[in-house]
Amino acid sequence: MRITEDSTFGPDVVAFLDAHVAQMRSISPPESKHALDLDGLRRPGIAFWTVLDEEGALLGCGALAEIGPGHAELKSMRTDPARRRGGIATALLTHIVTEARLRGHRRLSLETGSDPFFAPARALYAKHGFVPCPPFGSYRPDPLSTFMTLDLTASGG
Repeated sequence: MRITEDSTFGPDVVAFLDAHVAQMRSISPPESKHALDLDGLRRPGIAFWTVLDEEGALLGCGALAEIGPGHAELKSMRTDPARRRGGIATALLTHIVTEARLRGHRRLSLETGSDPFFAPARALYAKHGFVPCPPFGSYRPDPLSTFMTLDLTASGG
């Protein structure tokens, strides 16, 4: 698999993101849905990566959004449902954490759901050093959201 920064948003990426947003809307009420749509991912200050297999098929995606000096947010992490548990999310998360450090961020935060559906995502983030934190940026307390952060200045995170 290969991970590449992507700003073209080809038809396969658009369909993949549409499925992601639709799935999040089916799980979370509008006030608790924070997945970025295509327009949101095109905003300045957002870097977007795709994960492709050897034949060029889309396996996953993720984004990094700058939210303040030295602080970034992990957004739009998604793996093709048919390819989960294959190391794609781990590879992408590792790549984005590395990129966040290279871009000078000291902290990387995320919001994910508190629903059981999101338990594998929360476990992945915890395995990679993310810890619970209060809401950050423009987020407000929400019982359907879990907020996590990673200190990028610490070794091993």
